[in-house]
Parts: sequence; structure tokens; C-alpha cells
Amino acid sequence: MAKEKKTKETVEETNVVTEEQPIEETIENGAETESEEQEEDDLTAEEKLEIELGEAKDKYLRLYSEFENFRRRNAKERIDLIKTASSDLMTELLPIVDDFERANQANEKQEDIDAVKEGFSLIHNKLLKSLEAKGLKLMETEKGTDFDADLHEAVTQFPVEEKKLKGKIIDTVEKGYYLGEKVIRFAKVVIGS
Repeated sequence: MAKEKKTKETVEETNVVTEEQPIEETIENGAETESEEQEEDDLTAEEKLEIELGEAKDKYLRLYSEFENFRRRNAKERIDLIKTASSDLMTELLPIVDDFERANQANEKQEDIDAVKEGFSLIHNKLLKSLEAKGLKLMETEKGTDFDADLHEAVTQFPVEEKKLKGKIIDTVEKGYYLGEKVIRFAKVVIGS
């Protein structure tokens, strides 16, 4: 029996040791696994943030570069547009310049003053029609019209006998013009005082 007790104790000790070892190893392995997972999660979170930061920086740089290219291209186009903005008007005025040259050549041999006047009148009308087609409008400044500082420029004042003309336009020295709705030249006028 003593042998049986020893064998049972040995078996029990062996079982205890065998059972304890896997538990300790499992606990140690579990702790290692948890710490590794935490490190991986921490590293993964940090790596994720670094990757997101890198992507955001890359996106920002690309967007900034795109904007700079757009700004340069826009500035270049604006400069080109300013340089060639009046090309349509110039193209339309060239035939009028040709008409003036022909009129000057014809006037050297012309003795009839009425024909010269008629030629210049035709050229003047053609010029005005071309400018009106581009949006130029004549500012109306007739005698007796109220003076408006937003549209008119007073050159001088003359005393007038009629009281109804005081503070009103009595003469136009230089006509004013609109381009579309914007005043491009103020009318120079004489005001009654």
C-alpha cells in the first residue's frame, strides 16, 4: 500500500504540476498575447494616424500646387486678354482708317467743298455706328438740363438772365459717353449762375 500511496502521490504531483504548468503558461502566453495585441493596436493606431497625416499632407500639397497652377494660368490668361481686349474694336476701326486715307487722297484733287463735307460726314457716321455696336452711347446734355456731378464736369459758370437756367447746363464744351452703363467720359459743360 505504501507503494500505491507513493504512486498516487507521484501521479497527483505530476498531475498538479502538469495541470499547473499549462495554466501558468497559458496565463503567461495570454499576458504576452494581450501585451502584443495592445502594442500592435497602439502601433497600428499610431501607424494609422501617421498614414492619415501623410495622406493629408500629400492631399494638401497637391491641392496647393493645383491652386498655384490655376492662379498662374489665370493671371497669364488675364494678361493675354488685356493685351488683346481691344483687338475686336481695332479690327472694326481699320476700315474707317482706310476711308480716311482715301478721303484725304480724294480731297487733294477735289475742288467741290460739298463733296468733301459729305465724305467726312459719311466717315463720321460710320465711325459712330461702329462704336455704338461696341456699346458706346452718347450722353445727352442739352441746354436747360439739370447739372449732375455724377455725369457732368463743370468747366465754368456764366451769369444768365433767365432764372430758370440758373444751376443748369447752358452749353456743352465736350460730349460725355457711356460704355454700357458706365460713364467713361464725363461731359464738360458750362453752368448758368
